[in-house]
Amino acid sequence: MNKRFLAAGASVAAAAMVLTACTPPGGGDDEESSNNSTLNIGWNESFRSMNTLTANGNAASNALLTYLMNDNFGYYDDNLEVQDGNLGTVEQVSEDPLKVKYTFNDDAKWSDGTPVDAADLALTWAGRSTNFNTVESNNDDDGAVKENDAKTVYFDSSTVGASLIKDFPEISDDGKELTFEYTKPYADWADEFGIGPDGVGVPSHIVAKKALGVDDPEEGKQAILDAIKDEDTEKLSKISNTWNTGFDFTSMPKDEDLLVHNGPYKITKFEEGQYLTLELDDNYTGPNKPKVNTVTVRYNGDPMAMVQAVENGEVDFTQPQATADVLSAAEDLDGVTVEAGDGATYEHVDFTFDNKGPFDPEANGGDEEKAKKVRQAFLHTVPRQDIVDKIIKPLNDEAVTRDSFNQVPGSPLYDGIVAGNGIDAYEEVDVDAAKKLLKEAGVESPKVRVMYDNTNSRRQQEFQLVKESAEKAGFEIEDVGDVNWGTRLGDGTYDVSIFGWQSEGTGITEADANFRTGAQNNYGGYSSDETNDILDKILVAPEEDHEKLSTELEKQLTDDAFGAPLFQHPELLIYSDKLKNASSTTVSPTLMWNYWEWETN
Repeated sequence: MNKRFLAAGASVAAAAMVLTACTPPGGGDDEESSNNSTLNIGWNESFRSMNTLTANGNAASNALLTYLMNDNFGYYDDNLEVQDGNLGTVEQVSEDPLKVKYTFNDDAKWSDGTPVDAADLALTWAGRSTNFNTVESNNDDDGAVKENDAKTVYFDSSTVGASLIKDFPEISDDGKELTFEYTKPYADWADEFGIGPDGVGVPSHIVAKKALGVDDPEEGKQAILDAIKDEDTEKLSKISNTWNTGFDFTSMPKDEDLLVHNGPYKITKFEEGQYLTLELDDNYTGPNKPKVNTVTVRYNGDPMAMVQAVENGEVDFTQPQATADVLSAAEDLDGVTVEAGDGATYEHVDFTFDNKGPFDPEANGGDEEKAKKVRQAFLHTVPRQDIVDKIIKPLNDEAVTRDSFNQVPGSPLYDGIVAGNGIDAYEEVDVDAAKKLLKEAGVESPKVRVMYDNTNSRRQQEFQLVKESAEKAGFEIEDVGDVNWGTRLGDGTYDVSIFGWQSEGTGITEADANFRTGAQNNYGGYSSDETNDILDKILVAPEEDHEKLSTELEKQLTDDAFGAPLFQHPELLIYSDKLKNASSTTVSPTLMWNYWEWETN
């Protein structure tokens, strides 16, 4: 599961713009669209949820398809510029206090004919804000969200922007306009709702039907709004249960309500772990006119098998894990184009701070400095340059280590941040320094459990390099790799994790979810008052302070031995001559971003 996250290094100019509706992406009234054409896409992980806003649903494998199934207020193109979506308009109507108005187009409708409107967006705000939660978390020992009891409200999601909206929004009588008021300035207001694969979230009238037993769509919408406005714990408990897991499925559901969407494509077939088929929906009322009638996504986690599928004509378009072998095999295929470049994901090593493991102060007599020395010792053994040289450079001979937690190499802020964030202390492996730190901490042969995707060839290689280096300093490394690593994030069964964050936008505040105490993507249980204070300043910072505050943030992360960035993922876009207008962008949904432009022959 690739968690979609900060768009490192991209311009933030788009965050200040007004998004307006447009003639649709792809050209609008194209009478030649579809023509019963088909396209087979290969991906490494299967779809599992229509709700991309929950901790479980927030995965690239879901976002790729919800992007085709739901319209939005805006999306990122391949130049990371925000383009107009099809749902309506977004505009800042007041600066102090900050007020943002969403206006829905008249033709924005769910596939069952129900209008897309303010109730849907209000539900998304309630789900993401944490303002209505009565507990800080409600997860089992494996990290999965539990069902709320009648007195508990817990929406399994959070964003810092949504949490800054405390009051119920102003809604027009016809439900076509909604205005949020923020409690403080917020730099990324334009990106907070309705951008890209998330759209407006799940249909509120379906949530009302499942959670509250209200069958009439308009009555259901009102019931959702009333429950939110009245802060009705009993009803919000039921609503949050449905919102959290009610739209999860791993094969074709019998309940067609779960397939309700507002975009041009609908799910028509889904064989668990094998393939999912989308077809153009004749009931779609929006302006988007894709040219491909049927899209089938075929699943296989083996990148070499995916190349073989391209050769066999089973897959037309894919973006597999990039390795030297995959690149070589793909380049040998006739009638196939291979494009290489940096992807949307960066690799990193994170520690677990709250599992009574070797890096947790509690396991070190409550001594934070002692625990930090153990973390620092491990970081001194991570062979960052060796990983790049042996695994990434065969794909890109200009590859470098990524030395910033939040910015991609080559971005405007990157050099300034790296010069001051202190990560150069871990530029090279220093086994002697690691041994010295362990001795100062009074720790001998600490046992470290390392979790990663053990079916992924690149991460297998990374793990072996990390293991061999750490063992030289006296660490005992236990391999707890797991194909289901994504569902284990935050469950405390590992001490070090190796995985990647995938970017989903260009907002400067997106790092908040990774580093703030208790935030959704803070799986390691890291907590720092100093870091929280810096994040608070970033929320409202003018552009001229971005580099200074970003450097302060990263310096604090380095001082706390939070973990370390490794490299920007190389990306391979592979497609047959059958497909025209294939493209990718370095934020989610990557290769799907311009689906309305696809043509097949």
